[in-house]
Amino acid sequence: MIDLTVIWACIIGFAIIAYVVMDGFDLGIGILFPFFKVGQDRDTAMNSIAPVWDGNETWLVMGVGGLFAAFPLAYAIILPALYAPMIAMLLGLVFRGVAFEFRWRDPAHRAFWDTAFTTGSVIATFAQGIALGALLQGITVEGRSYAGGWWEWLSPFSLLTGVGLLIGYALLGACWLNWKTEGGLQRQTVTYAGRLGIGLLIMIGVISLATLRLETQYYQRWLSFPGVVATAQVPLATLIVTFLFYRSLRVKRDVQPFFWALSLFGLCLVGLGVSIWPDVVPARVTIWEAAAPVRSQLFMLVGAAIMVPMILAYTAWSYWVFRGKVGTEGYH
Repeated sequence: MIDLTVIWACIIGFAIIAYVVMDGFDLGIGILFPFFKVGQDRDTAMNSIAPVWDGNETWLVMGVGGLFAAFPLAYAIILPALYAPMIAMLLGLVFRGVAFEFRWRDPAHRAFWDTAFTTGSVIATFAQGIALGALLQGITVEGRSYAGGWWEWLSPFSLLTGVGLLIGYALLGACWLNWKTEGGLQRQTVTYAGRLGIGLLIMIGVISLATLRLETQYYQRWLSFPGVVATAQVPLATLIVTFLFYRSLRVKRDVQPFFWALSLFGLCLVGLGVSIWPDVVPARVTIWEAAAPVRSQLFMLVGAAIMVPMILAYTAWSYWVFRGKVGTEGYH
């Protein structure tokens, strides 16, 4: 028998992965933006994401909307626990979007809009990382509702995951610009990618070790025998991908570093799945406990079966049309 709850968990998981893949690199460009030369380099960096940046955030809307519709109990618990970082993320995304457009339409104040673009990117990314850390460290639940305080999300661990995501998105941004640009800017981003790769690998190790101390469930999933034989493949694969990433940088490949960096993110998401599956509120509520009625899930699945392929087709077409290297002329 088909389990619609598992299908919806996979759909939402796919939306999260798609968001990280597609919005991660353009947030990363915003994080790195102050380090680029004013003028041509900044214009080129901005133009590399101009055709696609707004569409990338479609997946964030789908993931959050899907959580609300398919797992209403989880939404009712998670959102109150993460009001502050979620509001900060949304304000950062709005501020960033406004800055993106007005940077071109108000050249007299371009320095201000450049700062706003970076500020919005940093705030949105840091808030996402904090939200992830707050989820992993545990949410106080009593009965079927959130029972913690306003500041429960704030902890050394959540701040650590926030910094880790800043480094990770910056790495994706550097690798994207290596793919899409030429000349001095490309050489600069290759240097950044090499440094950020080391930083990300360190953060992955530190966060992974810290996660094992948060919940007994996490420790048992990763280190109990015989399960450790399977879970040990994740850090091993991480080391292999890291080697391939640096080799592709060394031989001056354009495309490969970006996809190896995405592979590192993918392995992190696999590790997250190992730790929390099948919980939607880690160590508190499973996907089946939080799920909407079967009829509701089936009704929504019909819509998702129509809309998701359409979004994928449109996204693929956008990236295909604007493939190749970019210049300073832009699309505005």
